[in-house]
Amino acid sequence: PEPGPGEARVKLAASGVNFIDIYHRKGLYPGKLPLTLGQEGAGTVDMLGEGVSDVQVGDHVAYASVQGAYAEYAIVPAARLVPVPASVPLEQAAAVMLQGMTAHYLAFSTFALKPGDTALVHAAAGGVGQLLVQIAKRRGARVFGTASAAKLDLARAAGADEVISYNEDDFEAAVKRLTDGKGVDVVYDSVGKTTFDKSLNCLRPRGYLVLYGQSSGPVPPLDPQVLNGKGSLFLTRPTPGHYTATRAELMERATDLFSWIAAGELNVAIDQSFALDAAADAHRYLEGRNTKGKVLLLP
Repeated sequence: PEPGPGEARVKLAASGVNFIDIYHRKGLYPGKLPLTLGQEGAGTVDMLGEGVSDVQVGDHVAYASVQGAYAEYAIVPAARLVPVPASVPLEQAAAVMLQGMTAHYLAFSTFALKPGDTALVHAAAGGVGQLLVQIAKRRGARVFGTASAAKLDLARAAGADEVISYNEDDFEAAVKRLTDGKGVDVVYDSVGKTTFDKSLNCLRPRGYLVLYGQSSGPVPPLDPQVLNGKGSLFLTRPTPGHYTATRAELMERATDLFSWIAAGELNVAIDQSFALDAAADAHRYLEGRNTKGKVLLLP
C-alpha cells in the first residue's frame, strides 16, 4: 500500500493478537468490510507520505489502536507512531503496545492507584493481567489476582500479593475474607459476563468497577439502581483510544513502558508466535484461554 499525506508505511516485524480482534471478527464490534484485523504492530518505517516529519525512513517504530496490522506492510498515521529504543526488541515493542498501554491507563488514569489501595485484577495471568499487576505494584497497591489453577504461579510471579483460583475458590468470598469484609477499592475486569455480578459485590462503598473487556461474553443490560444499592458504586467501560487521544499522552505512556522494559523493571511475557497465515490458529489459541502471555503474528 502507498502512504498518503501524514502517513507512513511500516514494514512489520511483528503484530499483536488481542481479544478486540476476535470481537471484530465476530461482529461484536462491527467494522466496515472488507476488514483487515489487528490493531498493533512494530517494525521499520520504509516509506513516508507527504508532510511527514515525526519519523524517518529506517526508524524502528510501534503503534496501537490503528486497524490493519495482520499484514506485511501497514499504513499508519505518523502521529500514531512511537519510536522504539534500540534496547527494546521489535517483538517486545509489538507485544506491549496495546496491552501495555491498557495496563498503564487503567492504573494511572481510569482509577489512579495510590499506595495503600487494594485492587482485584481478573485474568491476572493473561497478557494485560500480568502487566497490570506489575504496574499496580509500582503504584503501591495491594493486588489480588484471579486466574485458573494452572496459571496461579504466573499471577504470583507478576507480583500479586494474593492469588485466587477460579477453579477452586469463590473469588467474591475470598476477597471479602482478605479484606475483612470491607471490599476492594477497584476491580479491573476483562472477563465480563461470568464475573461481572460478583465483581460488583467485591467493591467497597463508592468503589470502582473498571470493565475493560468481555472475554466471556457481553454483560447484560444493567439497571443503574443496582450501583446505588451496592454502595453508590462507579462503573466505567474504558477503551484505549480515549486514553491516548493526543500525541503527548501517547508518548508519555509509551515512554514509561519502554523505559521500564529497557531497565528490566517490566517483564513482557511473549507466550507464542504464529505465522501470519496461521492467524486463525492464533485466534483459536486465544479463545481457548490457553495463553500465558502475549500472542504475536510474524510475517
